[in-house]
Order: sequence, then structure tokens, then C-alpha cells
Amino acid sequence: MSRDNKGMDINILGREFRVACPESEQEALLSAAQYLDQKMREIREQGKVIGVERIAVMAALNIAFELQNRPKQNGVDISAMERRIESMEAMIDDALRPQETLFDLPDSLSS
Repeated sequence: MSRDNKGMDINILGREFRVACPESEQEALLSAAQYLDQKMREIREQGKVIGVERIAVMAALNIAFELQNRPKQNGVDISAMERRIESMEAMIDDALRPQETLFDLPDSLSS
């Protein structure tokens, strides 16, 4: 973490993730995490998609579609918003990376 970033806990689908985030952006990141959690829960409740990774991909696709297809609003710098989303995605990816192998079983146990 850099000196201007603070650790922040977010909860998505009942799982806690610690992410680095500038203090000035923590409220926005929390809001984004809550929105993502809501979208992922909606997909999970439909029962058509199984597995957290697949649910996350479907939620990401739905959110990307929403962003691309909503009417442009006056005064909103879309490119700045896209950069901010990319930054948040990178922070989330960094937080998730150590957990990718959390549930992997050794070859001797998976047979």
C-alpha cells in the first residue's frame, strides 16, 4: 500500500476482502462494492449460474452493458469515470489474487 492509500474491508457475497484505496475514494468504492454485491446476489438467486467466479463474470458483463448503454448525461466526464472504474477493478483484482488458490485441493486429495 502506498502512503496515501488506506486498507478498507469490503464484503461481497458474504466474503470479506481487504483493498487499498485512497481515503478520498473510500465512500465511492464502498458504494461500488455494494452495487456489485447486489448484482451478484441477483444472479445467484436466479439459480442459472453456479460458482462465484461465473457469477462475478456475469455481474461484470451486466454492469459493463449498463454503462455502455445508458444515455450520456451532460456534465459527466465518461473517460474519467472509466479510468476510476478501471482503478477500482485493479484494486479488487489485487485483493482477490491471494484468494484464488484458497480452495484448491492438493492433487492427492482431489482424486
